[in-house]
Amino acid sequence: MNIALFPGSFDPVTKAHVDIVKRSVGLFDKVYIGIGVNSSKQSFLSIEKRQEMLRAVFADQSKIHIVAYEGLTVDFCRSIDANYMIRGIRTVSDFEYEKAIAQMNHTLAPDIESIFIVSKPGHSAISSTIVRDVLRHGGDVSQFIPKEALAFL
Repeated sequence: MNIALFPGSFDPVTKAHVDIVKRSVGLFDKVYIGIGVNSSKQSFLSIEKRQEMLRAVFADQSKIHIVAYEGLTVDFCRSIDANYMIRGIRTVSDFEYEKAIAQMNHTLAPDIESIFIVSKPGHSAISSTIVRDVLRHGGDVSQFIPKEALAFL
């Protein structure tokens, strides 16, 4: 069985995230969306809220499972028997950053392969960081967030 993990903070989930997940589903038997818990980072939404939000967004997708995890992502991959890690690439700087992480992960876990999926051009400027900033300043984020997620913001 080909199992993949799409790790991230999803704080909040964006249309760019949804696009990467939907394009991944056909490639794998099961896709886990892993919400990484980073206790040293100030979150906009609680882990529970992000899980609820992602479950609402992907309610009709039986191959997608939403989970939160702590620790090394490669260790979590092993705990769920994932042999692939999905990473979205929006920009050249994303590629450089993700390449370094993928190489480190490969050293730690050569049995787990990183799969890069390039963002569609219309989504390349969307990031959770920018969406959070727009939200903090009272802006309208509806064009960047899936409609099912808006109720959680």
